[in-house]
Amino acid sequence: MLDFHGYGASVFEGAWLTLEVALMSLVVAVALGLAGALAKLSRSLVLRTIAGLYTTIIRGMPDLVLMLLIYFGGQTLVNVISDALGWEYIDINPFVAGVLTIGLIFGAYMTETFRGALMAVPKGQLEAGYAYGMSATQVFVRIHLPQMLRYALPGFGNNWLVLLKTTALVSVIGLDDIVRKAQLAAGATRLPFTFYGAVLLGFLAFTTVSVLLLRWAERRYSLGYERME
Repeated sequence: MLDFHGYGASVFEGAWLTLEVALMSLVVAVALGLAGALAKLSRSLVLRTIAGLYTTIIRGMPDLVLMLLIYFGGQTLVNVISDALGWEYIDINPFVAGVLTIGLIFGAYMTETFRGALMAVPKGQLEAGYAYGMSATQVFVRIHLPQMLRYALPGFGNNWLVLLKTTALVSVIGLDDIVRKAQLAAGATRLPFTFYGAVLLGFLAFTTVSVLLLRWAERRYSLGYERME
């Protein structure tokens, strides 16, 4: 049995914080992904251009660089603005910075996932909804969105699993997630294998539960459809 030398509770707190960061980042990513997908499929050239620039720039930038840029560069920018306006010092919260950064990164990937899923919905079903007298909003909520979820789940699942592991980056901006807690404990006890092994097992547990839930969701949304082998 692993001996954490009194740091077990600390590592567990870090694991819980990691899960909070992942879930909050997912909310941001899904919101940005849906907005980006709808913008890319809109008739507005301005919206399509903005969405295209967003996905191109974010997907072409290293995650760590963006994390450091938003946290440290953002702090500098906020200080300049607050000084110019005569405000008091504003300290950027590392939790907020981490969530926004990871959400921004995976919002770009979710944009492409949702765009492909929206395009995969048969147009005949949408036309049938309009012919039945539904408004554009009703067609989207009652027909387009439920169908889109089935097509988006595989890509969504992959993005979520990668997002979950990407949360390890928040340790570089001082957030006490499971990686940073393990780093501090390993430095104090000189047992890096024990604590980094615990981190590995923690992420493995998160991903295993996620895979099981995603498989259940895929089965749930595939009811009534023939499964292609």
